[in-house]
Amino acid sequence: MYSGAMATQDRLIESTQELLWERGYVGTSPKAIQQRAGVGQGSMYHHFAGKPDLAAAALRRSAEQMRALAEERLAGPGTAYQRIEAYLLREREVLRGCRIGRMAQDPEVIADPQLRAPVEETFDWLRGRIAEVLEEGLAAGEFAPGVDPADTAAAVVAVVQGGYVLARAADSVEPFGQAVRGALGLLAARRQT
Repeated sequence: MYSGAMATQDRLIESTQELLWERGYVGTSPKAIQQRAGVGQGSMYHHFAGKPDLAAAALRRSAEQMRALAEERLAGPGTAYQRIEAYLLREREVLRGCRIGRMAQDPEVIADPQLRAPVEETFDWLRGRIAEVLEEGLAAGEFAPGVDPADTAAAVVAVVQGGYVLARAADSVEPFGQAVRGALGLLAARRQT
């Protein structure tokens, strides 16, 4: 019974993650979640108090997954530049946008502190983690003095999020690629030789 309950709960969360990514909060109805998860209304309300509770669980899981993907690259082998490059160049579903970044554009999510929290915390973490990598690079003499890790990390995150927006607007991955190449070029220009 326990594993069946967990399987149902996981299906509900995974279905909500996908629907939030596709449709946003308002466009994700409890009925659509139930249909996608293959569960009845009773099962949904057995595990979650309502749509906001389920959406918060889905956003937390999406945030955890995003952090894990970023950490794989940022904690990987190589110089600070190479690790940031690996993060920027990792495979992404560019035209779908960022699961977390898209929620920052959803007025219902931003208006609700419970729903906004995983979005805000994820971007805070990401900026902080990239700043740590840049600080390591500065300490190792990889970057020229004067590189501000916090400002540069904020720029890297903004490039990724802005790249998603530009790509979706053009219905092409190329604007995302241009943004990433531009960021890497700017970062490379600050490297010590």
